[in-house]
Amino acid sequence: MRETDDDQEWSRWSREAADRIERTDGTVAPPAGLPESDPAPDLHVWDTWPLRTRSGEIATVDGWQVLISLTAPADVTPGERHDIAEHRYFVSRDGREWTDRGPVFGDDALGTRQWAGSALYDDGELYCFYTAAGDADSEALTYTQRLAVGHGGRVDTSDDELTIEEPWSHEILLEADGEWYETQAQSGEMTYTFRDPWFFEDPETGRTHLLFESNTPPAPDDCGGDADQQAFNGCVGLAVSPSGDPLDWEFRSPIFDSVCVNQEIERPHVVYREGQYYLFVSSHVDTFAPGLAGYDALYGFVADSLEGDYRPLNESGLVVTNPASAPFQAYSWLAVGHGEELLVSGFCNYPEFDGVAIDEIAALSGEEQRQRFAGTLTPTLRVGVDGEETRIHGTLDHWAFPREGEALPPLADDWSLPAGELDPEPGLTRTASRREDGPFW
Repeated sequence: MRETDDDQEWSRWSREAADRIERTDGTVAPPAGLPESDPAPDLHVWDTWPLRTRSGEIATVDGWQVLISLTAPADVTPGERHDIAEHRYFVSRDGREWTDRGPVFGDDALGTRQWAGSALYDDGELYCFYTAAGDADSEALTYTQRLAVGHGGRVDTSDDELTIEEPWSHEILLEADGEWYETQAQSGEMTYTFRDPWFFEDPETGRTHLLFESNTPPAPDDCGGDADQQAFNGCVGLAVSPSGDPLDWEFRSPIFDSVCVNQEIERPHVVYREGQYYLFVSSHVDTFAPGLAGYDALYGFVADSLEGDYRPLNESGLVVTNPASAPFQAYSWLAVGHGEELLVSGFCNYPEFDGVAIDEIAALSGEEQRQRFAGTLTPTLRVGVDGEETRIHGTLDHWAFPREGEALPPLADDWSLPAGELDPEPGLTRTASRREDGPFW
């Protein structure tokens, strides 16, 4: 626990909890496979999020739903896609069959590429939050990260189509302050993170928030003074809008950190359910601190208020991970509430690669890398929730984003994990920086 601006303490993922991480038949996704129909066969598609309302529900605009994804041409290697990522949008009438409508922004978006964020549709106004990555005035590839927004674009549903129209205005909303949120200069040799803005309006208080991934500057007493562990200092940051204006933000202290446990807890988002706040993050096998072992997985925590105190789901925090036969099958999961369940979607990463380290992919030829990388969305998982416990108990199709209130198929009585997908030992870990390989895979 760490003190906040109100002399309170924010939550921490403890090493004791993280040491309990292991695959169980309630946390392992079945083999994903590939979709029968891919709406973007010529693109790499990865981090994806729906256009939502202030209340957090998936927005419906004249019967249309919208997904926004990070994309790159499929002829680049998987690792290179992050260097040229752009936001594209997909539209659907039923939340299952999607059509590619092209880039969200023109050439005026900030940074040299745009990483993950969230999207708000509010009384006809469109706000697309994103990570402005890289310095446009630098000839070299840089990993500067700022929280940004595009606004002023509009949704047009004439001619029985939905399109997003320009012009956009782009603004930097927040940059790391160096006190609660580590700057790039403070990060040293570790991978730098200040990204993934997620809009959330608290239904209990009505206050407007922006969650994001960052790192906390090391404190002398963290990890008992163990410098190697101190370098692993991920956190979920928080900003508030005093007026509720999506363009007006002020920092608050983090609501959660993984100091001494994990360096990168990506794409933080919250699902509010029955008076409880369920916080979810994605993380990698190779970003755990020395002495701990985890997986590429969705991790979750629950609290009685947005600010915490957060308790790990399933005792360790592990909610969804990949089968032992395909440990890098999927990544970057997003959980949305749907009645009594959570629906969890990610992107298909390397569904047929059974190696123990992602670096093995980078050693392959470019053509072999492209063949192994799926670059599309996974089947949507149906996850049951009971207080501080969760369990995968079914799946929907690839790319399935049903609307709140839509009836889902009955759950199968014989749902079970395919044999051989559990393993007796958690995944391997490494402690070296991945900066030379880019910010993440």
